Amino acid sequence: MKFTRFTKGSSVYTGVLSENTIQEINGDIFGDNWEYTGQIFSVTDVTLLAPIKPNQIIGIGANYVSKLEDRPSELPKIPVFFFKPISSVIGPEEDIIIPEGIEKVKFESELAIVIGKEAKNVPESEVLDYVFGYTVGNDVTAPQFFHQDGHWTIGKSFDTFTPLGPVIETELDPFAVNVEARLNGVEKQNSATELMIIPIRRMVSYLTKVMTLKPGDVILTGSPVGAEFVGAGDKIECKIKEIGTLRNSFVLSKEQVKS
Repeated sequence: MKFTRFTKGSSVYTGVLSENTIQEINGDIFGDNWEYTGQIFSVTDVTLLAPIKPNQIIGIGANYVSKLEDRPSELPKIPVFFFKPISSVIGPEEDIIIPEGIEKVKFESELAIVIGKEAKNVPESEVLDYVFGYTVGNDVTAPQFFHQDGHWTIGKSFDTFTPLGPVIETELDPFAVNVEARLNGVEKQNSATELMIIPIRRMVSYLTKVMTLKPGDVILTGSPVGAEFVGAGDKIECKIKEIGTLRNSFVLSKEQVKS
């Protein structure tokens, strides 16, 4: 089932996408109390939003190898995680704004996990019971703002730096998909999730031992090899075939345009 959020006119709706139509729903998608309203929209008549307003966003860094034989024999005892602000979230077709003072940022196409119920101290074997679904994320990054001691927060946190969408897919095998990216129509990333260093079950289980995950939390699972710098006018398509394609364009900030 593909859940989405969208606007038509000045109203915001939640719905279930099926081919070229969206059936509106009411209620909490994380519970069992949502229902169809009977109203149906054509995809061509609406504007898709990020499919979720996250509770929080957690990313994992440097989590892919280029080939299976490069995976380490021992996993890191403390994985590299970081937070991104919810103010950085945008949806499909929205512009990614390059911050004042720089001309290039990096795209990073990723599989994003959406947590569906409260999770604390969850063993790896039970992790998927706490996952509501999956969407496509773009962990846009400005490494020029990374602290010299390795702090990533500023470089990950600018407004528009976390595009999500186009839907949350609840019926997905996350271990049998490829994470792709096309820049101006040219393929730059295409890796199976089996190339992750910290696998999904280990990743989520570890986080639940540190913090309580809540419904609506989004976990960015890392980006494949191939991410690169882009500038104003470039167009990025982040894709997981079973979920959909997340398209965005890069533009200069208003301050840079004025100057």
